[in-house]
Amino acid sequence: MFEHNKSRIKIPIMRYNAFFVLFLVLLFSSCAEKNRTFLPVEINILPKPSKLTLGEFSFAFKEGDKVSIESDDQQIAANHLIDLIGNTTGKILELEEKNSGRIIFRFVESIPSEAYQLDVNPNQIIISASEAAGYFYGVQSLYQLLTHESVSHGVESNKWLVPCVTIEDSPRFKWRAYMLDESRYFHGETFVKQILDQMALLKMNIFHWHLVDDAGWRVEIKKYPLLTKVGAFRTDSEIEWWGSGKTSGEAHGGFYTQEQIKDIVAYAAERNITVVPEFEMPGHSSAAIAAYTWLGTAGKDIDVPVKFGRHYDNYDVTKPEVEQFIKDVLLELFELFPSKVIHIGGDEVGYKVWEESKHVQEYMKENGINTPADLQIAFTNKISKFIEENGRRMMGWNEILGKNIHHGFEEKKDDKEAETELAKNVVVHFWKGDLELATDAAKKGYDIVNSLHSNTYLDYNYKSISLQKAYSFNPIPEGLEEQYHENILGFGCQMWSEWTPTYKDVERQTFPRIAAYAEVGWTTIENKDFDSFKVALKKMQSRWDNLGINYAKVLE
Repeated sequence: MFEHNKSRIKIPIMRYNAFFVLFLVLLFSSCAEKNRTFLPVEINILPKPSKLTLGEFSFAFKEGDKVSIESDDQQIAANHLIDLIGNTTGKILELEEKNSGRIIFRFVESIPSEAYQLDVNPNQIIISASEAAGYFYGVQSLYQLLTHESVSHGVESNKWLVPCVTIEDSPRFKWRAYMLDESRYFHGETFVKQILDQMALLKMNIFHWHLVDDAGWRVEIKKYPLLTKVGAFRTDSEIEWWGSGKTSGEAHGGFYTQEQIKDIVAYAAERNITVVPEFEMPGHSSAAIAAYTWLGTAGKDIDVPVKFGRHYDNYDVTKPEVEQFIKDVLLELFELFPSKVIHIGGDEVGYKVWEESKHVQEYMKENGINTPADLQIAFTNKISKFIEENGRRMMGWNEILGKNIHHGFEEKKDDKEAETELAKNVVVHFWKGDLELATDAAKKGYDIVNSLHSNTYLDYNYKSISLQKAYSFNPIPEGLEEQYHENILGFGCQMWSEWTPTYKDVERQTFPRIAAYAEVGWTTIENKDFDSFKVALKKMQSRWDNLGINYAKVLE
């Protein structure tokens, strides 16, 4: 009787223990699905989104998670996400063309160009947009939110979490550019692709590639092989600073083949970055004239200059064969660069060689051209028309307006301003002079990219342009009426490389200011906050540490 009762007592205890174990399993399973909730201070995205709402819990990536797409535009971004998650976490995500995955790309027609929505809950991530750019930027924000959790509930873990958030985001400006000058120093594919990766992460969309200048010609042109055979190499390089009288004692050179150019352009396009090439004309043309003497006005053989700065000779824009050379080069550039905009430079043209040339003066007289500035604009308008006929649009530094902004230069102080009007379809790249020039151009209907040198030149040291000064730059000139704001396309930050011969030099000058400029281009003034930017920058710097990027330690 006793044993029997004992056995009857055992049975419910065993059942109770089983139910208790089951309860604990379900409880911890539920906890696993509802991973930890993030604090607001842990949410750091650069550039800062337009609107972000933080929810409870987080999403954990799992091996074999499905990524659902429904279009080619989505596939580019989805592939990028799969690569980022795989390389960072080791977890392999799988692509599928149906709407049942844990990560879903969704088309929403009402979302504007480049904008996106990101919705994260514990079980699903939805990235919504209306075009490829929006999907891609949604992926960049998602990636920046990714956090590794090595300890969970007091035990070792290997979770990769994304906080539950709702983000609605769009850019302030459509032109958000970084310029790399490779004429002065050639850096090569690997370095350029690293720059493009960081631009993509920061939602910058224009890579302005300064490939042609006095110091070197860096792009292969099939019809004119001496441009790279001769023009891409110099015997020495000036060092330290302007007029130092010192040189490195080492030859320098290099160029990109057309196949390499195509590869880099495609790499950029996958990251929603348009590559805008700059082909300097009619000044800063010494490398080309060193290759083909007949391109110059002076008719003298020269070498690719060792010293940086402004040089004497220009293209002889009065010669039909020089005009044809420029058009031939442009035709090959059109094939290499799908960009709708082609940059022609046009800055710092020294007019002395034209003033001293008898045949140039005769040409001007015959054609009723009164000043060298008018000659430059007449030439610029002619090339602009050719570019437009080929479905593209010219862009140039603001000297192409014909205003003398260089009264501080000895060779420019007496230059008269042009009477000829610049063609209206040209994008004016403002870099120097009274801001009234930019304001006036915008009011006249010109599209403007504002790259005021005192606020955006990355070759300037951090004393001249501090991180905060970079962050505070407003591309819209003060006092410009709101009705003309749409004519300010955006801005660019420029990495001129006269004094940055190595990768590490360029990185030090570029990073972290590129992050500040990214927020200038993306985030509205009302939504910007330098203190929160510095907090977000700390997390970005940890990424740069992992990549070995030599950023300036300005926050320490």
